[in-house]
Amino acid sequence: MTKIIITIVLLVTSQLFSQGQFEQGMGKAFALWGEGKNNEASAMFERIASAEKESWLPNYYVALVNTTTAFSTKDKDQMNALLTKAQSALDVELNKYPNNAELLVMQAMIHTAWIAFDPMTNGMKLSGKVMELYGKAEQIEPNNPRVVLSKAEFEMGSARFFGTDIKPICAQIDKAIELFATFKPQTVFHPKWGLDRAKEVAKDCKQQ
Repeated sequence: MTKIIITIVLLVTSQLFSQGQFEQGMGKAFALWGEGKNNEASAMFERIASAEKESWLPNYYVALVNTTTAFSTKDKDQMNALLTKAQSALDVELNKYPNNAELLVMQAMIHTAWIAFDPMTNGMKLSGKVMELYGKAEQIEPNNPRVVLSKAEFEMGSARFFGTDIKPICAQIDKAIELFATFKPQTVFHPKWGLDRAKEVAKDCKQQ
């Protein structure tokens, strides 16, 4: 998750030329995130979201900051606080844009964080929901590399848990890498993360 954050921050700050209020605020929030100031970054994204009701991006990043942080904690209270904040922010945007593939991937990530934290309690309850979300996102944007990557990585975790063949899933990781080569985000702030992660997973596949 750390590499995801670094990639996002570098891509945004290197391409940030516009100096509007929204752009300045988003740039500052990404800079805070890149410095490891996750709470401050989340708070900045929240402030932008309250002012920019038409853009789903600030709340998306509130969810992403808190969810990626949650993957790194083992404290139940902190986990609950982080994912509750992530879910609340995401709910606002999913209510407005239920067919946004990036938001659906984000919802699947929140569920996955809960599963990773307590697989015995949350695995049976949430795994089906995660696959439904990825299935819906795949129907909406079949060539979105984050959709392909995230779905495949979740399936890989399940395959390893049950001891089934991961080769078909590795092929999907390769497909995601190919899609990243041609994917063009709508703006500098739209999600573009995932390539480094895909390469890591592909490397693991080759070692199987």
